[in-house]
Amino acid sequence: MPSRSRKPIDISAAAQKLLGFKSLRPGQREAIQNLLEARDTLLVQPADSQKSPVYQIAGSLLDGPTLIVSPQIAQQGGQASQLDRTAPINSTSSGEDRDILDRIEHGKVEFISLAPEQLRNPEILEQLRNAGISLVVIDEAHCVSHLRQDFRHDYLELRHVLDALDHPVVLAMTSAASREIRAEIIERLGMRDPRVLIHGFDRPNISLRVDVFNEEDEKLEAVVKRVEFAEKPGIVYVATHKHAETLAKELRDRGVEAAYYHSGIKAKDREEIHDRFMKGEIPVIVTTNAFGIGAERPDIRFVYHADVSDSVEAYYQEVAHAGHDGAPAEAVLFYRPGNISAQRYKTAAGRVNSADLQAITDALASKDKSASPRELSHDTGLSQRKVINIVHKLEEVGAAEKLTSGEVQLVQKTTSAQMLEAASEQQQVLKDLKSRRLQQMQQYADGRSCRRAFLLRYFGDDFNGPCGNCDRCEALGGIAVAR
Repeated sequence: MPSRSRKPIDISAAAQKLLGFKSLRPGQREAIQNLLEARDTLLVQPADSQKSPVYQIAGSLLDGPTLIVSPQIAQQGGQASQLDRTAPINSTSSGEDRDILDRIEHGKVEFISLAPEQLRNPEILEQLRNAGISLVVIDEAHCVSHLRQDFRHDYLELRHVLDALDHPVVLAMTSAASREIRAEIIERLGMRDPRVLIHGFDRPNISLRVDVFNEEDEKLEAVVKRVEFAEKPGIVYVATHKHAETLAKELRDRGVEAAYYHSGIKAKDREEIHDRFMKGEIPVIVTTNAFGIGAERPDIRFVYHADVSDSVEAYYQEVAHAGHDGAPAEAVLFYRPGNISAQRYKTAAGRVNSADLQAITDALASKDKSASPRELSHDTGLSQRKVINIVHKLEEVGAAEKLTSGEVQLVQKTTSAQMLEAASEQQQVLKDLKSRRLQQMQQYADGRSCRRAFLLRYFGDDFNGPCGNCDRCEALGGIAVAR
């Protein structure tokens, strides 16, 4: 493991020299100090611009390069662009990327930006191991949680990556995470005695309100009218690709320049839409939860939710995009109680495919020791992604383990029927947890007390209200308090 800086460091002077900062925001100095002391840190802070300086400064002060793992690496390069010696790796086969890998191994790169999927490449992992990584930054760390709609299986591999790199200091960052999800992040990443820092959730300049409707058509008409007359720019969040496209078209028909954005669009087109919005060329984005990372535009005046979010975390993470310039902004949830039932249907966990599970366990049982996902894919005819997903289920129930080599082995003699039963029970637990989180979102929508107090207390703040800037406080003359 690389040596770490131990001499006393003037963090304020380093921030001034490296980034031109005259002062640090709340929580930044504490997080940097933790990392310099080689302590794993979980930083929960809504604003991406307040999290990135933490690893930029700490990474520059630690001996050895910093690995930044982000689900949208196209924006990640921009976050570190203020510093020299930054290398985003965009593929694994181009001559340019191979040159970057050589530079990494010879210590000529300070910041290495990768998507989690790229860490499956043995060549990249070997070069990172040889480089002596001193700090691993895991952006959007909530993606490790099964409870989140934006869960990514590749994030579950990061613990094995950390083990392969001899577990450097870890900085996990997320914009919103309840106590439950924070615990899951720590466990799934194998963070060691981490310091948990939570800052910046009170955004008093954002007006909070929930508008309730009985009919879907009535609700959607209200969304369109509100966007039409609202101060712009703004973001409208929806639940599905189809809804994003139809709502954007309806807005354009009303004379509002709007673009839709979702994961079904080609990556190149998504990047173009994102850039045009950030440059002010598009005033309104209608999007699923695919839009968010890198959306740190300071003058966003509204964030509307035309569909109910699946959790309070997801909702507030998106709301927090508004009003970073400190000027008044608004967040409105357009709510129809029937939408909760639709979300419950969506959050129901899928059944475990017994045939696929049987195929993987039989393939593993036939091996003398262990097998790689590629071998298992070849032996079973299943895609590598499906193999990895099934292996994760086996790991969850303690039937298999993944070695630091990336290979998988069975760890106990359990029949396929027993493993299937255990996996099904686990998925039922997950379904119940998701249902409970959706119920919390319903409590926010139906609540009669201060909206801001509800949200802040959810994330661990003891604020009781009134805030004076939500529909409940306004209705009660500014005296609504949390119950």
